[in-house]
Amino acid sequence: MISAATSTAGPFATLGDVLGTIWTNAVTPVEPPSDLTVLAMCAIALVVVVFRPLWHVTRHVITIAHEASHGLGALLTGRKLEGIRLHSDTSGLTVSRGKPRGPGMVITAFAGYVGPGIIGLGAAWLLRQGYAVGLLWLLVVLLALLLLQIRNWFGLWSILVSGAGLVFVTWFLTAPVQSAVAYAVTWFLLLGAVRPVFELQVQRSRGQARTSDADMLARLTGVPGLFWVLMFVLVTLGALVLGGAWTLGVAL
Repeated sequence: MISAATSTAGPFATLGDVLGTIWTNAVTPVEPPSDLTVLAMCAIALVVVVFRPLWHVTRHVITIAHEASHGLGALLTGRKLEGIRLHSDTSGLTVSRGKPRGPGMVITAFAGYVGPGIIGLGAAWLLRQGYAVGLLWLLVVLLALLLLQIRNWFGLWSILVSGAGLVFVTWFLTAPVQSAVAYAVTWFLLLGAVRPVFELQVQRSRGQARTSDADMLARLTGVPGLFWVLMFVLVTLGALVLGGAWTLGVAL
């Protein structure tokens, strides 16, 4: 009987050990990387955002953050989140149910383009406190929660690949490498949040993207879409400046 009890408890003990290890690593501050490493991660993120072939692939990460922000905006304003779809062309769709107009709908629509920058700003704050590994595990948890709302196969694949990459880094790689990756992810979110806003306005100037978030906000509020694009620019650039300063240890 004792042997049977021990074998039954074994897997649970092992699971407890794993969760305990994750928690300890997540809440234990780590030494920040060197200034050279921080700048190198910034340069890598900038190249990824600017170089079109790389951007075409990595933009899916920004789309995930964009649609997740729509979903969070819907939940925070009392709307019912119906599901999220991520598409291979880097577009996405978040469906929520509630009043077709009003503050809740405005906040939900506004959250998408500013979301990646705000997430990046939060990530920069965590790095400032020394929680680089904690940031990576937090992103894993957020992806797991987002997975529950995904409603198409490509979206499922995107989330699983992103989550698996983060788990590999946080579980198998050394603390200095984990810290460097956390800084690279943060820089990518901060820098990558800005480019889609300018791409949006280019499309709008060509008479495209008539169903964009900015045009939806224009219909909801009566305020021109260009105003909302400018608001997206201000928020994402503001997050980049402040988050970049925190990441570099520069006082503003």
